[in-house]
Amino acid sequence: MCAAPALLAPRGGGDTRLVVGIGEFAVTRQPGASIVTHALGSCIAVCIWDPAARVAGLLHFLLPDSKINPERARIQVGTFADSGIPALFQEAYKLGLDKKRCEVRLAGGAEIAASASPSNLQVGKRNILAARNLLWRNGVMIRAEATGGAIPRTVRISVDDGRVEVSTGRDLALL
Repeated sequence: MCAAPALLAPRGGGDTRLVVGIGEFAVTRQPGASIVTHALGSCIAVCIWDPAARVAGLLHFLLPDSKINPERARIQVGTFADSGIPALFQEAYKLGLDKKRCEVRLAGGAEIAASASPSNLQVGKRNILAARNLLWRNGVMIRAEATGGAIPRTVRISVDDGRVEVSTGRDLALL
């Protein structure tokens, strides 16, 4: 069920919630399950769902390019967009996901105010562009996004209906 370390926590009604941390991802087709990640700042959550196979996945990547630390990319593939996104899809294919049916949603990529300075590296913006570029080059269109801005987000995807909830602590949006 999980492609990377994730915590299983029972929810009401016997549902399962997989919690994904930074540099991790999870893929499941378990009915009633959801996958969640918390406190996305400049990081990106890539949410994938196949409505026919009922396969859902979520990646929480930290940085756009694994060239800055190939050893970390080897050990924790989900840390980087260029290694994590392909790994997410490969695990989902094993559970029956078909790229032609796949719905992709992105969230995160904020530039948190505390990190804003003249030397700001714009990691959030670079992460958004890396995800978009990699998906586009591989023929995968993005259905919806909640990216940019300056507020951290929590993201949850439901296996049953592919619904993605993005919460900022003040607001809840559905993608």
